[in-house]
Amino acid sequence: MSSKTPWLTLLLALPALANVITGVPDPAPPGFEQWVSPVITPAPPVVGTGDWASAVARARKFVAGLTLEEKINVTTGIDIVGPCVGNTGAIPRLGWDGLCLQDSPLGVRIADLVSAFPAGINAAATWDVDLIEARGRAMGAEFRGKGVNVALGPMTNMGRQAAAGRNWEGFGADPFLSGVATVATINGIQKNGVVATVKHFIANEQEHFRGGSEASQIYSSNIDDKTFHELYLWPFAEAVRAGVGAVMCAYNKINQTQACQNSKIINGVLKEELGFMGFIMSDWAAMIDGVQPALAGLDMNMPGFFAYGRGPQNETDPANAVNGWWGAHLGEMVRNGSVPEARVDDMVIRTFAAYYKMGQDKGFPPMGIRANANVNVQADHFKLIRKIGAASTVLLKNTGNALPLRVKNLKRIAIVGSDAGPNPDGANGCGDRGCDQGTLAMGWGSGTANFPYLVDPLSAISTHIESIDPTATIGAVLNDFNLNAVRTVASTADACLVFVNADSGEGYITVGDNKGDRTNITLWHGGEALIGATAAVCANTVVVQHTVGPVTMEGWIDHPNVTAVLHAGLPGQESGNALVDVLFADGPQATNPSGRLPYTIAKARGDYPADILYVSGDGTPQLTYDEGLGIDYRWFDSKNIAPRFEFGFGLSYTTFGYSGLTTTKTHHRREADAIAKASSTTATSTTASSTKTSSTASGSAAPSTQSVESSLSASDSVIAASASTTVAVSSLSASASANATGTVSAPSAGSTPVGELGGPAALYEPILSVSFRVQNTGHVAGSEVSQLYLSFPEGYGEPPKVLRGFARTLLQRGQSKTVTIPLRVKDVSVWDVVSQKWVVPKGTFTVQVGGSSRVLPLTGTFTM
Repeated sequence: MSSKTPWLTLLLALPALANVITGVPDPAPPGFEQWVSPVITPAPPVVGTGDWASAVARARKFVAGLTLEEKINVTTGIDIVGPCVGNTGAIPRLGWDGLCLQDSPLGVRIADLVSAFPAGINAAATWDVDLIEARGRAMGAEFRGKGVNVALGPMTNMGRQAAAGRNWEGFGADPFLSGVATVATINGIQKNGVVATVKHFIANEQEHFRGGSEASQIYSSNIDDKTFHELYLWPFAEAVRAGVGAVMCAYNKINQTQACQNSKIINGVLKEELGFMGFIMSDWAAMIDGVQPALAGLDMNMPGFFAYGRGPQNETDPANAVNGWWGAHLGEMVRNGSVPEARVDDMVIRTFAAYYKMGQDKGFPPMGIRANANVNVQADHFKLIRKIGAASTVLLKNTGNALPLRVKNLKRIAIVGSDAGPNPDGANGCGDRGCDQGTLAMGWGSGTANFPYLVDPLSAISTHIESIDPTATIGAVLNDFNLNAVRTVASTADACLVFVNADSGEGYITVGDNKGDRTNITLWHGGEALIGATAAVCANTVVVQHTVGPVTMEGWIDHPNVTAVLHAGLPGQESGNALVDVLFADGPQATNPSGRLPYTIAKARGDYPADILYVSGDGTPQLTYDEGLGIDYRWFDSKNIAPRFEFGFGLSYTTFGYSGLTTTKTHHRREADAIAKASSTTATSTTASSTKTSSTASGSAAPSTQSVESSLSASDSVIAASASTTVAVSSLSASASANATGTVSAPSAGSTPVGELGGPAALYEPILSVSFRVQNTGHVAGSEVSQLYLSFPEGYGEPPKVLRGFARTLLQRGQSKTVTIPLRVKDVSVWDVVSQKWVVPKGTFTVQVGGSSRVLPLTGTFTM
């Protein structure tokens, strides 16, 4: 995140110093000098403001009474042999049993009598904040019921590469959508008194060479400052603003420095700029050093050991364990002066602050999922799972109203493809779902949960049809490669349902030749041939796909006999029932599909701006984010590439119309004064007013800005090489193409100010609202997902348009409603790499509203 600046000459001349300061290996990888994370020290102690004040004060008082060994027990895990996948040590003297940390982002992992929720990518596909929060609440209730203090989710990394293995755990390829879904999920989880963990901080965008467990190769995500703030940091900042209790740092490096010891992103960004008050844990065996992570701001080492396969910890007393970077070694670091004890104090204060803030000191269940075995926590969550499964299903094609189906019109139906049926080894027959057998309802890896059951589509459809017309004939072929049998059943059917899928997951599991990341973005199990064989003989072929992300469709999507396509994603345990609700018009829970794509489906893999780096001989493979802000639809827009299905796309069984776009300025004197106070130019407070949008530009000549001051310290633009040596540099996050900034001196120890939660409060104040009317112009009730995109004034390096708001609105036949979408100061701001501030551009903005990123019937402008 740094430009080429004179200080690099010093570092290149002094390789040893370079290694100490930046963590860059000696010899340095080719081209590293453009991408170096400077060191930001000291780690700012937690302040405890706002609704964190009481919890931090209680934590500080509690920690003051602990011995060094007891404090270390809180910072260091006890291996994976405890009651959870991660467990801190205990404080027996005070009767504190420690914390249980447990996966995953879609349910309680490795536990009995729990639910398997739809994946994060499906939650995002609903574009429904209430449903996403309800999912978070239900998951939080199950985590609490199983004695889990810290839920290891949500996952909010961006889908930079379409084939990346863990994209399905997160919320898609747009920072605004991801930020909204992240906040809703955190709110739901933490309302149950469970600490949510937003992960993986940051730019953990592929599985190949991701690092962890003493890996010999760890890739470096090289990101410029503007891209870092406006895209990858955005959902994490929203999480901090929402009060998330924990953050997990990633395996990979960011600008040559491993995430868990990257003091710029932890101290400089997360704790200073964003004012984060909770604790930061390592991903499991992500640490590669002991002293540097402690000084960089890491608060908890999970699960405590050096690496998988390196032997057990001291389970009852991690402060004496020597098989990890911390434990007994952390005590030695304090005693020899490498790590101040005040830094250890802050680690534990932050942990207990989250513990107290969630009220876990009163009435929390016994700690650990093993202590709560046989406790059924599912309640009636199956109803919500089914509802989300249906709401997240995206209708991609529907020629001649082929859907919805009606049983009375079907005498013979063909159901083909292994994805229609059950896994022959059982729903949980493959550890951590590490296979692709039967219907696909979640990916593989640590982001999974055990299915209490899995309703496959064949059984659900058969049950539905038989309940209405027991005489209807259902022909099923579950062998993907027996195309003769497929043609036989399909040739006589009134409707043919073809089930296809594509899977992926975490890199410690390989399925086929897919080492976490997909080797391609085509369908698995010969899906294209299966569709082709069916459509060749069946005039009404409906394709249903369960996929972890986009797949190419060009070989079959335009086939005249492929009348409809449903993109069902990864819907969880109620998969088949949720699909029935969308497929059929005569079911008791018949649902008009309203899911919208949270990513772009391209016509060709090469249309995407970035791809997986599969092969590298470098110890630090370099992943340089040359596309900058241009991922997903932003790239397609800027390069004028026609997608197969654009971001935000989704059809309905009805139609919708838009009208009456207006903007209203809503920032009153208090908000305007806050902006003006922080501004480098003069801002005038504005009274609320309502104006019709205009199609004419304001004629503003040169770009100018109104800044929103952040509470960044001087350390955001310096590195402290040692207690006696200060090297002045440009900000770690500065763009390689940014103008040079002045240098400043490092602050003295303890002088670092800490920003407000999520950044300056003024950023989150309302500044505008956009209103319009949506009408159901079709024949059945349905929900429309209205999407608002902004185009910024020219000269600020922004994509052609960016998502800045959305609303899902249920409308009866003929009904119309006014929809109002608020815009915050942050939503109309850009990150200025020179001033290191969010700034509001002065000039004309274009606002567009419609049903997808490329169908935007309403257009207008407003001037800031």
